Amino acid sequence: MAGRQSAVLESVAGALERLGIIDAERFRPTAELAWPRIVTGFAIMSKQTADLAMVGIAVGTAGTAGLAFALAFWELVVMVGLGLAGGTVSLVSQNYGGEEAERASLVVTQSVLLAVAIALPIVAAFWLFADVLIGLFGAGPASLAHGATYLTLVAPAVLFELLNLIASRTYTGVGDTFTEMVVRAGGAVLNVVLSGVLIFGFEMGVAGAAIGTTLSTGFVTVVLAWGMVGRSYGVFGMQPSPVPITRSGPWLEPRLLRQIVEISTPEIGRRLAQGIAVFPLLWIAASFGPVVVTALEVGRRVRSLINSVNWGLSLAASSLVGQQLGANDEDEAGAYGAAIIRLSAVCYTGLAVLVVVFAEPIASLFVSGADELALAATFVAVGAVSSIGFGVDGAATGALLGAGDTRLPFLASLIGRYGFALPAAALGLVTPLGVAALYLALLLETAVPGGINYWLFHRGRWKAVSRRYRPSSETG
Repeated sequence: MAGRQSAVLESVAGALERLGIIDAERFRPTAELAWPRIVTGFAIMSKQTADLAMVGIAVGTAGTAGLAFALAFWELVVMVGLGLAGGTVSLVSQNYGGEEAERASLVVTQSVLLAVAIALPIVAAFWLFADVLIGLFGAGPASLAHGATYLTLVAPAVLFELLNLIASRTYTGVGDTFTEMVVRAGGAVLNVVLSGVLIFGFEMGVAGAAIGTTLSTGFVTVVLAWGMVGRSYGVFGMQPSPVPITRSGPWLEPRLLRQIVEISTPEIGRRLAQGIAVFPLLWIAASFGPVVVTALEVGRRVRSLINSVNWGLSLAASSLVGQQLGANDEDEAGAYGAAIIRLSAVCYTGLAVLVVVFAEPIASLFVSGADELALAATFVAVGAVSSIGFGVDGAATGALLGAGDTRLPFLASLIGRYGFALPAAALGLVTPLGVAALYLALLLETAVPGGINYWLFHRGRWKAVSRRYRPSSETG
């Protein structure tokens, strides 16, 4: 089997090289890093997509609308975690690539402490103010009740998810994406099974989806923690982290902590800009009724599944660009980044075409009824086309992140989502465009940041930025 997989990999590498997309020698390490992360991303994104489908079957439109509102808050949690973990992967990859394993380990330790400090207030807010938070969307009584129930019961998973993201990015930064894939994919399967049993077997509806998410996310935390403290798994080819968290000091190093915050803060801002933009979109959709909210959420969830490719290629770009910069090879770092951007654009275009062709059968998994199906299918198709912008944006931002350049990508996200996407969506409230304005918003939301970050990468300023964070800067 291994020989057959190797032959397929070599065949694909050769074809991509002949097409001028990526050199075979660069495709191999990219694929080795990316494919487990793509599987991981698909598994993680499929959890909420499966929950949405099951809730739709068991509860109906009021349940899916309420779940859509609650998932917007969960998405903020993930975005904060991804932003913090972005600083982690940048510094871990550069220090590990520069053969400074102890310093990389200290980065991980301090990232974990930051994750705990950020998570605890969010957990408290979800527990205490769930009704108020869901009420911000102007939801009807039934949708409000379902959304508040989910948010309250999923609160403990906030801490688990932030820690899981730090651990996942640590493994990516050292070039091991297989171990996290096994753990995260196993957690995703467990989530779907638990949610299915609780939703249908115990007739718990939205509450069952929330409990399934919390239990499965906690399971992932426990398993990842085993490897993150350096303990061997001994199964499935999983490996302990080569930059483990240790109880022996030091736990804090001010200069390194400042670097984590300096890199992570703009990345958290960029991610939050992406997540917060969902709130006015859902509010505008809610003005057209729960059917439109559900259709929009179906389109966004399908787009998130397509965006699983970015979980691999974006992180591969961060890791490989960061490692080359840590070794002071800026030309090779640039070559890797440019090749991965091209590869991402090709992958996303192919997937978008496939989803557009099968938009109606995909939509039928979530909704029934001719009108609901037609609307959801349209959102699925538009979401698929807009994912191409996600592909370019993710790969370009990943390369910039590997260099520690996070400020300008943050501005790009603000411009795209708040300067273009949201004003376009608002046109639906004051012009005859109506729901069609939401289609335009989905397209602009990804195309504008993608174009800006593509330009930023080719501008090359990120190489100078990276020189401040390399191990060699310690002695410089």
